[in-house]
Amino acid sequence: MSVEQNGLAHRAEPSTAAGRRGRGIVSSMAPAITVIVSLVALYLLWTVAATLWPSRAFPQPHQVWAVLVKDTVNGELPYNLAITLGRVIAAFVVAMTIGSVIGILLGISRRADQFFNPWVILFLNIPALVIIVLAYIWFGLNEVAAIGAVAVNKIPNVVVTMREGARALDPRYGEMATVYRFSALDRLRHILLPQLQPYFAAAARSGIALIWKIVLVVELLGRSNGVGFQIHLYFQLFDVAAILAYTLAFVAIMLLIELLLVQPFERHATRWRRRAA
Repeated sequence: MSVEQNGLAHRAEPSTAAGRRGRGIVSSMAPAITVIVSLVALYLLWTVAATLWPSRAFPQPHQVWAVLVKDTVNGELPYNLAITLGRVIAAFVVAMTIGSVIGILLGISRRADQFFNPWVILFLNIPALVIIVLAYIWFGLNEVAAIGAVAVNKIPNVVVTMREGARALDPRYGEMATVYRFSALDRLRHILLPQLQPYFAAAARSGIALIWKIVLVVELLGRSNGVGFQIHLYFQLFDVAAILAYTLAFVAIMLLIELLLVQPFERHATRWRRRAA
């Protein structure tokens, strides 16, 4: 290669790298652009439909936005969102903790699984509404009953997921831990948790999606605050704009939790699959 050709090649390399970086930026922005376009399309469809069918039962987007701004300014919306979010977090922690422990124990012990499996099936098939009503009757209209009812509805699902994870544990790692005389804490940190992490991530993702919906029912039936209570209140007033405002605000928060916390945790838990591929 001549000196001139070599110089042209060196000059072409930065431009090629810059082109790759440009394509990388565009490809990374594509999902965000798609989401924005999709939301704009939904907004336009909603506006057109509400214009063609003018009704109090089907408000315009700007009417919902007006309620959203008004209740945000007066503090009503942030207060009720915080109350509901607190209940969601509390029920989630209780359900994931108890369900994970029970599921791992059932997955490890065949006898325990055979004995308690009918219990798991029973609680899986009891309607959430029944558990909520019974909790309020037995323990009263208080926070303990509300959070407990939500957790009990979710615990069987966590048990099933974590039980499958415990059944899939590789016994060779347990034998290695015995040979190297791992302590109980080391077994938990280096043997058990890494293998169960994908199952825990799956249970967490499905759990957060289910729990917040049940929390709204709990608030509707027996609490005096929260998003569910506000929706029930506005239902009695037939204020659809307010119902949609509170619903969309809480859905937006749960979507942020999904995008910023749940999905990154799930990607971290399943990173070994991408490496293996």
